[in-house]
Amino acid sequence: MVFATYPSLKDKVVFITGGGSGIGATFVAEFHAQGAKVGFVSRSPQECQKVADANPGVWFQPCDVTDVPAFKTALKSCAETIGTIDILINNVANDTRKPAIETDDRAWRDGLAVNLDAAFIAARETYPGMKAKGGGVIVNISSINSILGPPELVTYVAAKGAIDAMTRTLAREWGPDNVRVNTLSPGWIITERQLKLWLTPEAEAEWMKLVALKKRIYPSDVAHLCMFLAADDSALITGQNFIIDGGRT
Repeated sequence: MVFATYPSLKDKVVFITGGGSGIGATFVAEFHAQGAKVGFVSRSPQECQKVADANPGVWFQPCDVTDVPAFKTALKSCAETIGTIDILINNVANDTRKPAIETDDRAWRDGLAVNLDAAFIAARETYPGMKAKGGGVIVNISSINSILGPPELVTYVAAKGAIDAMTRTLAREWGPDNVRVNTLSPGWIITERQLKLWLTPEAEAEWMKLVALKKRIYPSDVAHLCMFLAADDSALITGQNFIIDGGRT
C-alpha cells in the first residue's frame, strides 16, 4: 500500500508525549519520515535512545510526565532547541487494569495524572507559542473505551472521557487563534504491550466477532490518521473525535 505524503508537515515542529514505545514510537517515526522536526519524551531512557537511534536527528528527553516541573522544563527545552512547537500529540497513557473497588485515592490520582493532567499541561504550555506563530494543532489521543466503559479501567476510562470533553472546549476557546484541537480514539491496537499482557488468541477471536473489518489495527494505522489531522489537509477540522477501531463502535 502507498500512503500519503503531507508537504505541510515538512519542517514543522512536532512534540509527542510517550514517544518511546508503542503507538508513540510509531508517531515519532512517521512524522520524522514526513520531514518534520520531531521532539518526544518518554519515561524510559533506554526506550528513548532506541527510538532516537532509529530516527536520527529527533530531539528527546527522558521524562515522567507526572513530574510537572520536569515536564514543563522538557517542553521548554524542546522549543528552545528545535523551535516553537507547531503540533502537539498528547499520546502518553497508562491502561493498567485494576478493579474499581481496589482503586484507592493514590491510584486514582496517579491514573489521572498520566492519562489526563499531562495532556492539559502540555496543551496549556504550548498554546502561547502556537498563538504567536499564527496557529497550531493539538491531537489528543483518547480511546473507544471512553465510550464502551469496560471494567477494571475506571481511572483510564474517566480520563479518556475527560480528554474528549476537554478537546471540545479547547477547540472552541483557541479557535480564534487558529489553534485546532481534535481527539483521536483508537480501538484495540496491536502493540508489544498488548501482545505481552492481554492479546490472547481467545481475546482476539472475541474482538474479531465485534468489528466490521476483520483485521488487526496497527500503530501505523493510527499514525496515518494522526498525520492527516496534523496537516493542512484538515485545516477546517477542529473539536472532533475521530474513531479508528475497524467498526467496533
